[in-house]
Amino acid sequence: MAISAKDVSELRKSTGAGMMDCKKALMESGGDIDGALDYLRKKGQKVAAKRADREANEGVVVSVTDGGKGVLLALSCETDFVAKNEEFIAFAEKLAKLALDSGVATKDEVTKLELDGETVAEKLIERTGTIGEKIEIADFQTIQGDNLASYIHAGSKIGVLLSYKDGGKDDAGEFFRKVAMHVAAMKPSILTPDEFDAELVAKETEALQGQIKVENEDRERLGKTLKTVPQYASRSQLTPEVMQKVEDDIKAELKAEGKPEKIWDKIIPGKLDRFIADNTLLDQERCLLSQFYALDDTKTVEAAVKEFSPEAEVVAFKRVAVGSAS
Repeated sequence: MAISAKDVSELRKSTGAGMMDCKKALMESGGDIDGALDYLRKKGQKVAAKRADREANEGVVVSVTDGGKGVLLALSCETDFVAKNEEFIAFAEKLAKLALDSGVATKDEVTKLELDGETVAEKLIERTGTIGEKIEIADFQTIQGDNLASYIHAGSKIGVLLSYKDGGKDDAGEFFRKVAMHVAAMKPSILTPDEFDAELVAKETEALQGQIKVENEDRERLGKTLKTVPQYASRSQLTPEVMQKVEDDIKAELKAEGKPEKIWDKIIPGKLDRFIADNTLLDQERCLLSQFYALDDTKTVEAAVKEFSPEAEVVAFKRVAVGSAS
């Protein structure tokens, strides 16, 4: 039977399937739109079942904001060819906009939303059948705040949303967009050391000490300067009692060296800063505010923000990535 171009176009618009796939689906269903949809759905289910164990390490990250709300959505696929397809990117943007408008908070909630008469989960299966690759929502994050900065990086494979207080500065948007760029590159997982679990910190401290001791064995064989083996790994461990003991030890050391007491005040702050730097390596790796700022590594992100404006502040951030960018 003859299939009209109008029916093909309508089916393609509602499913995102290719023109030839839509035409074949309509032919198989005798021109019935509902039957064609069922055909495409079943085809997608078969392809999805076959490709369930495939790695979907390519894809795209999109960001959508509206006022004080924002979402990041990572839609993954198997090949870079598909990830760069305009229809694939448009589909990801459509899902992100739907999620933002619906106010959902999790990836599972996104898949249950209705899109053109079907759930998002069903739409993903359809796309899998049409494209012939595993298609899935790899990650989904939301954020809220009075001010939001967004950044998409690395061929749309990394996305960052950052909530901030502007500190009364007109150029805060541009400054905090650069901080979002830092988040994209340096992969912090939390904002401050206070968010760490104490048990995690203890385990990471032990692991870090062991790692540096092994490195020092190699350095000693090569005649290189040894690294300082830290007592701690996070500022969360540096209690007032710990810092008081460090200061007392520094004073005892200066006294033993015969340094005049009148110049101690000029020496002690630098030594305390050095101790903190050596004993907060976990923070520097995972805490945004404790990391050295990518655009000026002489200062931490926290110091860079306060230098921009004493009242400015990073409130929260979200980072989403696909594949090797994760």
